[in-house]
Amino acid sequence: MGRPERLQLITRHVAVSATLAFVLGLPCTGLTEQRPNRSEAESRLDQVTFEIGKLKNKLEASRADHREELSRIREVDLTIQRTNQTFRSLEIQADEHRAELAELKQQRDDFLDSLDERLDQLAEQLRTSYRMRGQSRMKLVLNQDNPGRVGRMLAYYDYLNRAQVREISGLKDALTTLDELQQSVDRELMRIETVQNEQRAVLNELSAQREERAVLLSQLSDRVNSEELRLRELEQNRKDLEALLERLTDVLADIPADLGSRAGVAQQKGKLPMPLKGPVKHAFGQPRVGGLHWQGWLIGSEPGLEVGAVAYGRVAFADWLRGYGLMLIIDHGQGYLSLYGHNESLLHEAGTWVEPGEIIGIVGSNPGSDQGLYFELRKDGKAMDPAAWLRR
Repeated sequence: MGRPERLQLITRHVAVSATLAFVLGLPCTGLTEQRPNRSEAESRLDQVTFEIGKLKNKLEASRADHREELSRIREVDLTIQRTNQTFRSLEIQADEHRAELAELKQQRDDFLDSLDERLDQLAEQLRTSYRMRGQSRMKLVLNQDNPGRVGRMLAYYDYLNRAQVREISGLKDALTTLDELQQSVDRELMRIETVQNEQRAVLNELSAQREERAVLLSQLSDRVNSEELRLRELEQNRKDLEALLERLTDVLADIPADLGSRAGVAQQKGKLPMPLKGPVKHAFGQPRVGGLHWQGWLIGSEPGLEVGAVAYGRVAFADWLRGYGLMLIIDHGQGYLSLYGHNESLLHEAGTWVEPGEIIGIVGSNPGSDQGLYFELRKDGKAMDPAAWLRR
């Protein structure tokens, strides 16, 4: 039944109910009791019709606000995703700078060790030179009986002097190199500090975005507080997901039916790893409002935990989806899909291949009992109970 027909039916029911209530609510003190005249009944009916019209307008306004809030939540979720990507990029830069700093420090330390050895050698040469300083070249010659020995002593004397000059010059160069290494270390330290300041700024942005998201979710929860509205919301969420899965049926036609040495999902039934560790807060088949049932698992976890792929496959979808937040869907071939919802950040784009256990996302925050990762397994579009497939 469409929305206009339902509203017309509600209008008729309320109008009839109001009229009956008006008639039946009259005191029955006797046949002589005066009954309401036609104009009074019509006036009451007009009032009820007017109230229903106001209710319809309010409902339409609420629906418009609801759509606007969903759109704002989507934008905030995508902004958080981009901020997380920026933070991860900064973290990679910081790691690179830390590695460069460690290498520079090692070079500096090795150079200092070498410098210590050269200083020891120079000190020994200077001590020898000091001992010989009291003897002139002529005295060295006159004190030697063997002419050959005299030549060797003079050559050694000259060699020692030249060696000292070279060593002192080399030490000056070494000190210059050491100073350059220390400057490089200082520059890397400044780069790391700059990146860390940027990271702190990004984290502050992320915190503000998460607070904004929490406020929007709270406002949305206040609007969708009745069972009927909640049912409508869940039905629409399911329709959106089913429509998406239909569009994804042939989107990755190049996934091989035979994975070669890799075991397919069908061969790993009961052996697939959990996408993350945590209690199953809502299990497959458990009832929801309005006769609906859970088509997957809600795995309880704190925000920020890493989500792993349950099997080898290719990412078919990585984007925001109404009711599921940032959603990632992996096509494992042979008609098998795994779905991961309620993420704060997605680490892979559509079309990329992932290994079993590879980190694909970060769990986000959701209010109340819905906190955690939403996970589904499907075969040819039909939801399956994860309990029969995952190893807990």
